[in-house]
Amino acid sequence: MTAVRRFLSGGWLPAYAFLYVVFLYLPVIFLPIFSINTAATPKFPLSGFTLHWYEDLPRTPALLDAAWNSLIVGVSAAILSTVLGILAARSITRYRYPGRRTINGLIMAPLVLPEVIVAISMLLVMLQLGLSLSLFTVVLGHVLVCIPYSMTVLTSGFEGFDRSLEEASADLGESAFGTFRRVTLPMVAPAIISSLLVCFTISLDEFIIAFFLTGTEATLPIYIWGQLRFAAKLPGVLALGTLLLVASFLLMTIAEILRRRAARRTQNEGGLYA
Repeated sequence: MTAVRRFLSGGWLPAYAFLYVVFLYLPVIFLPIFSINTAATPKFPLSGFTLHWYEDLPRTPALLDAAWNSLIVGVSAAILSTVLGILAARSITRYRYPGRRTINGLIMAPLVLPEVIVAISMLLVMLQLGLSLSLFTVVLGHVLVCIPYSMTVLTSGFEGFDRSLEEASADLGESAFGTFRRVTLPMVAPAIISSLLVCFTISLDEFIIAFFLTGTEATLPIYIWGQLRFAAKLPGVLALGTLLLVASFLLMTIAEILRRRAARRTQNEGGLYA
């Protein structure tokens, strides 16, 4: 153990972390670089600088339809996942009952299960229920995937919550629902907003579930996958991917800031991103 500590303290761990980050994010950096290249082929040296590929995006009807579909699915999945996550996180952190840990493990199961297996299973269930594939089935699939993330963020907000505030509200004659609405929810509001942003981001980028459960109305990831079959469409895909990358980064940054604010408020620094 002493030798291991000396090895790690000798500067190897920071070097490994740096190489890991470079390996992980270096391919992503090429995305915005090639999206402003005048040539349709992504290669070095760059032929020139242009914003033509970005300017063409709003003039593509199929892209606008896919973006609108993704917006509908993302907002719906975020709201449903957060509502269900609030109820589950409240139950897990507030009450003690048989099977609590088992239920929590089952809720978190989609995080470790192969996503393609989850998608195929949901497809079979939807067909057995007689549901036609549409944006509605995509929303249901995204809710299943987003709830574990919502639970993790919201549990951080609910843990460490001062129950004496709820008891004081009840002593003053407020009902249980009124206490929850006037006392509990405002205290965990940053965690709720963070959950909404995280779930929306995950839904916006999710491909496998949407691929199996979508009908004729494509979401943005499905649209991008379809465009990759045509070499002439690649620059537009790179430009669109850059915008999605920036949007995801901003949303996740805001969500993390709000999560940390909620954690400080409840004196708890655990959670998904700690």
